[in-house]
Amino acid sequence: MREPGGANKTDFDAGRRCIHSVCVQIITRTFLKAAAARHPRAAEGLGSWIDTVRRARWKNPVEMKRSFPNIDPVKVKSGKTVYVCNIRRDEFRLVIAVHFDRARIYTLRFLTHAEYDRNQWKQEL
Repeated sequence: MREPGGANKTDFDAGRRCIHSVCVQIITRTFLKAAAARHPRAAEGLGSWIDTVRRARWKNPVEMKRSFPNIDPVKVKSGKTVYVCNIRRDEFRLVIAVHFDRARIYTLRFLTHAEYDRNQWKQEL
C-alpha cells in the first residue's frame, strides 16, 4: 500500500529481513516513520534508504560507502563519528550511528538542509 509521497507502509513497518545474522537492523524505524509524516516530500527517499539498508551486509565504512556514495562521516562533540545521509538530493539529512560489529544502525536526527547547516546537532551528539 502506497502512502502520500510514494513510500510503502511496509518500508517503515517491515521487520528485519535476512537469511544470515549479519544483515543490518535499523533502530528505530518509528523515528523514520515520524520523519516521513513530518516531511512528506522525504517519504520516498526514506523508503529507498530503508530498502537499501535492509539488504546491506556492511562490515565497514568502505562497504557502506558503496551503497551510499554521498554518505559523509562527521565527528561530533562526544568525539564519536556519525554518518550523514543525503535524502532527496540534499534537501534533507539523516544522521545515523553505525555499529558495524553488531550490524545495527541507530537513527539520531532527521534534519532539513537549513537545520543541518546550523550545526547545532553536532553539539547535541
